[in-house]
Amino acid sequence: MSNNEKLSAAERIKTESNGLRGTLKESLQDNYTGAIREDDQTLIKFHGMYQQDDRDRREERVAKKLEWLYSFMIRLRLPGGFLTGTQWIGLNHIAGENSTGTIKITTRQTIQLHGLLKSHLRPTIQEFNLLHLDSIAACGDVNRNVTCTSNPSESPLHQQIYELSAKISEMCLPKTKAYYDIWIDDELLADRKAEEDPLYQERYLPRKMKIGIAIPPNNDVDVFINDIAIIAIIEHNKLIGYNIAAGGGMGATHGNEATYARLASLLGFVDTEEKLLKAVYEIITVQRDFGNRSDRKLSRLKYTIDRLGTDTYRKEVEKRCGFKLKPAKTFSFNQRKDRYGWVQNHEGKWFYTAFVEHGRVLDTEDYPLKSGLLAIAETGKANFRFTCNQNLILADIADEDKDEIDQLLHQYGISGCTEKSGAMRKNSVACVALNTCSLALAEAQRYLPTLISKIEPVLEKYGLLEEDITIRMTGCPNGCGRSPNAEIGLIGTAYGKYNLHIGGDRIGTRLNTRFRENLDEEGILSTLDELFGIYVENRLPDETFGDFAFRYVQQN
Repeated sequence: MSNNEKLSAAERIKTESNGLRGTLKESLQDNYTGAIREDDQTLIKFHGMYQQDDRDRREERVAKKLEWLYSFMIRLRLPGGFLTGTQWIGLNHIAGENSTGTIKITTRQTIQLHGLLKSHLRPTIQEFNLLHLDSIAACGDVNRNVTCTSNPSESPLHQQIYELSAKISEMCLPKTKAYYDIWIDDELLADRKAEEDPLYQERYLPRKMKIGIAIPPNNDVDVFINDIAIIAIIEHNKLIGYNIAAGGGMGATHGNEATYARLASLLGFVDTEEKLLKAVYEIITVQRDFGNRSDRKLSRLKYTIDRLGTDTYRKEVEKRCGFKLKPAKTFSFNQRKDRYGWVQNHEGKWFYTAFVEHGRVLDTEDYPLKSGLLAIAETGKANFRFTCNQNLILADIADEDKDEIDQLLHQYGISGCTEKSGAMRKNSVACVALNTCSLALAEAQRYLPTLISKIEPVLEKYGLLEEDITIRMTGCPNGCGRSPNAEIGLIGTAYGKYNLHIGGDRIGTRLNTRFRENLDEEGILSTLDELFGIYVENRLPDETFGDFAFRYVQQN
């Protein structure tokens, strides 16, 4: 067991929460404020929500002696990132009625809505429930949305892997019925014994848990950034088992050298799904029992593994499993990107991957993306899948329906946007950051498109416009946009200022390193101009920018 003596405030809130209920009902009934009670702000995360406020309007509100303009973000639990066309239609209308209207595709293959007022929370969740959707455990100190390789055309075994993501998600759900008590039925269930939770107990986890599953050779899921990384091992078109890695995580804290980004370490191989599920379960229980519960900055699984040692952690998992993990099997990744445009799978079904810049689905004056996707959903001839690169796949389209969907893609400019967007733009990721994230120090999704437009002429000068250089931006070091795992990472330090990181590899198996600190836009552009010039002059045959930058930093 963890020997931490002084528990963090969050630990008290969880254990005293009456199964994550707290005083959420009372908070929702309080019409004098748009916020909820302080302890409930921790608990509501377990229900898939965050309390936020419009930071653009803080000063205006304070000047008028008004409280901050509080609202809520809600995130769905969508293991494997799948919605039916009917569910997308419902989501479209819910977003329009209750939130800002923008549908945000996240880096964890799900969607979230922003700007919900407190009074809209229960109606929104009840409408989701009618669509057979929920937000249980989409946030909080539990296992979050389970991701997997997004495009079914990647492998004939994709469906099996997608179903596995759902099984893991179901296995790792909290047993408390608080979600239904508070948001759906408004009736406290009498049988509390049914809520006993052998996985999470009353403590839950020290911090969030993320799980991802990849199908080589495409690492589109960015699997090693997860607390638990699962790699499907396929030989001669047969799934023979799974490699398991643990300890990934992108978050850090500026100025705190004890915090850092880390990629997951391989623990071993299992040859059956049953063993995989048992191993995942026990990796979680070891983190539950040994994780740091006093300092939340050091409470992720990566720190537990580094403190105990990878071998010690694996042996504890094996002891709890009752079997040993076999040596990891050989595998390789050759890319980490989405397959834009049309592809066909082994069953003859068609899939179209549309570029959605930083996952923001909305209508603008010159690009009616949201309306176009609604029109496609209303045909009843396409399902919807989300990628970890914040894009959208129109899925499961029959051969005879492809032309109709293709016509709508052209009519609404979706295929045009996808085709004309440059390589760096298509390989960019940004977190939400300002104006709603309370942790943000700088802009990300609102600024990176503009910055890329200014980088593209520099790329063109050096003949690099078609290079698949990955660039990612986060408004703080918390890592939601996976900046440490990119060829070029920009991490916000203050408004308009970023640390520039370079040298991550293109396939997601090597982190980048900090190269310059506190750069403004002019500094970013001039530094990249210099680096691109050196790259073109000195790169080895077929050397990516990330590999060159890693070599350059090592030599200098």
